[in-house]
Amino acid sequence: MKLIADAMLGGLVRWLRILDLDVAYDPALDDPELVARAVAEGRTILTRDRRLTERRLARNHLLIRSDAVTEQVRQVLAELGVRPDPERLLSRCLVCNTPLVSLPAEQARARVPPYVARTQHEFRACPACGRVYWRGTHVSRMRETLAGML
Repeated sequence: MKLIADAMLGGLVRWLRILDLDVAYDPALDDPELVARAVAEGRTILTRDRRLTERRLARNHLLIRSDAVTEQVRQVLAELGVRPDPERLLSRCLVCNTPLVSLPAEQARARVPPYVARTQHEFRACPACGRVYWRGTHVSRMRETLAGML
């Protein structure tokens, strides 16, 4: 499933990417550009803007009802029939949406803080933007938040 979100949904985008959903997001796009990209890439539009959903080419959309990110995540999962796979959590770059690849610890050590280099042994990297990820204490907090959402 491929999605694209409008500029009002940055928080939702982050949580959907954590759940390994392919969500394009560029807050600089105006409505016509967003719709054109959605059509060109076969993406469902996520928006809070009712007027955007009335555009002729924006037929494949989901109008997000709530301002609360937790409710937004629940709505997307329920209405699109998505069942998150716990094994796939944090498999996608939260910045640019690219699937992550394994990064050998030796290569990662030069790119992470010294404490992380000493205490972590598994790393992933984004091949597009170069960001490095590891399973620190933030991951357990994210899982707890997700448990509350789901």
